[in-house]
Amino acid sequence: MACDDGRAGAQDAAKQLASAVAALDVGSVAFEGKDAAAANEQLKEVFRALEPAKPAVESGELKLEKDTATVPLNYSWKIGSDDWKYTVSAELKKSGDKWLTVWTPGLLVPELADGEVLSTAVHSPQRAEILGAGDAKLVTYRPVVNVGIDKPKLAAADPAASATKLAQLVGVDPAAYTQQVQAAGPEAFVTAITLREDGRTITDAQIAEIPGARSIRDFLPLAPTRTFARALLGTAAEANAEQIEKSGGTLKAGDTTGTGGLQQQYDAQLRGTDGVQVFAEKAGLTAEEKQSLPDEGRRLLFQVEIKPGTPVKTTLDPNLQQLAEGVLADVGPASAIVALRPSSGAVLAAASGPGSNGYNTAMLGQYAPGSTFKMVDSLAMIRNGMTPDSKVECTPTLTVDGRTFKNAEGYPEGSLGSVTLRDAFAHSCNTAFIAARDSVSQAQLESAATSLGVAVEASGLGAAAFVGSVPGEAEGTEHAASMIGQGKVLLSPLAAAVMAGSVAKGSPVSPILVLNAEAGTDTAGTDGAGTPNADGASPSLTSTAPAPAKAADKPVTAAEAAALADMMRAVVTSGHAGFLSSVPGEPVGAKTGTAEFGDENPPKTHAWIVAVHGDLAVAVFVEEGGLGATTSGPLLKEFLVAAG
Repeated sequence: MACDDGRAGAQDAAKQLASAVAALDVGSVAFEGKDAAAANEQLKEVFRALEPAKPAVESGELKLEKDTATVPLNYSWKIGSDDWKYTVSAELKKSGDKWLTVWTPGLLVPELADGEVLSTAVHSPQRAEILGAGDAKLVTYRPVVNVGIDKPKLAAADPAASATKLAQLVGVDPAAYTQQVQAAGPEAFVTAITLREDGRTITDAQIAEIPGARSIRDFLPLAPTRTFARALLGTAAEANAEQIEKSGGTLKAGDTTGTGGLQQQYDAQLRGTDGVQVFAEKAGLTAEEKQSLPDEGRRLLFQVEIKPGTPVKTTLDPNLQQLAEGVLADVGPASAIVALRPSSGAVLAAASGPGSNGYNTAMLGQYAPGSTFKMVDSLAMIRNGMTPDSKVECTPTLTVDGRTFKNAEGYPEGSLGSVTLRDAFAHSCNTAFIAARDSVSQAQLESAATSLGVAVEASGLGAAAFVGSVPGEAEGTEHAASMIGQGKVLLSPLAAAVMAGSVAKGSPVSPILVLNAEAGTDTAGTDGAGTPNADGASPSLTSTAPAPAKAADKPVTAAEAAALADMMRAVVTSGHAGFLSSVPGEPVGAKTGTAEFGDENPPKTHAWIVAVHGDLAVAVFVEEGGLGATTSGPLLKEFLVAAG
């Protein structure tokens, strides 16, 4: 029988010690010279600053000498974005038939002395900027003032009276703010509102008149104005309790995080990673004592370097974005203007009007495009052998399977009968395009749409967007409705701008908004319908739109695009959009669109217009807008003239 040298028992004791330390609970470990409960209390105090982290601890190769054994304990902690690894040596002694661990604080951290504990210091980097075209600073740290009641400064003043006065001055709910002030501790500063320093109308003097009220200067990552591209960019602010809880440890109190838009999508890239220091120091020090400690009073054990965030670079042109928002400022319903550069696909403006209530209508809206979709019909018809000069029949009405389709109100008599495809397009003759349904299959429509860059994945966009949906199969009235951009055909304003831009470019435009999307570790998908924003707003029209195609199976050719451009120019020279003929610079080509929706009689309509002007493609959309030419047209003209 082999001689038992006690190794098995010592190894068991070492493994039990390692797993107990890893669980941060050594209450069941047998110690020499220390009560297990007292050892457990000391362990918890030493490691309290690292909560909620727990180490991985493994016992290494045991060395045995008679009744004494030593074993290395290999620790690994997750600290910030890094791993803190170290090894200590544990001593075991045999007492009777049991192995006891010799207690020393050095079991927990190398060279830790009695009465020492760990402490941490966390340094967060500044949030990185969101940049626009030419690296213009879209979101950067801008000066603000936090206005509130500083409770220690109240002296004998009534907190409720001061809170009410301040709330009335800055325009917040007096009852809710008074409750906040009364509930806060005696040393608290309770913010009522944060105001941009630039252009603020409430002065420090007005604030100072209220007992206990004051303003504290700060800096926050902000866009140039409160409304600038807000639905697209999102916002950044101090993380709330819910965001911290959902982050799984990546966010802590005081961190700035993004909500909605690019701020949320690229949060990790913009935020960077905290620098963390772990020290050993005397237990029980106050915050003031820690600050005044000389370096020899605390030992630096481990350090994670601070890593600044990486800016998100976009193609947005701040001037064109502000212009688009200004043009939409007085539009009541949901609305959008999207402008892009056909040659590169760069999205220059993606503005959603005030009626969108914070929703990104420009990029996520899903709407029937109406007659703007006749660009797709026309491409399919050209592929079937027609030219802009081919004759089509434009009748006052057309009945398909019992449903009567008609032209828009006020359709010119002179453009009825046998007219050129160019003329039918310029005046937007619904019946002529619906009459072509037997020679243009739904599958050909879908193919022509993808040829113009819509209903295909916008893999280079770098932001959530709805890129359009055109069903490949439809029969009867639904196929007829597809011919005039209704039925189940849906586009976003972004997709409509891409469609027009593909005509100008002579090949499909692939839109791009974020230039360095690969720098982010947190990016969201770029196709599909996107998600509701932080306000819970959702698009007025939701759909179970099929996933977009990976790519166009038959990209539009330069010759096909030239024929479409000829017809878009006719919309301006002889059709619905004559008001654009006075836009200075290169000739404008356009297409208007009106799409009925809902069950009202007469039905409500979406108003659309798309245009190309040199190396600029623009889509203008108003959700409840009458005719495209009369509602969206003037908005487009204002934008094009000012854009120069």
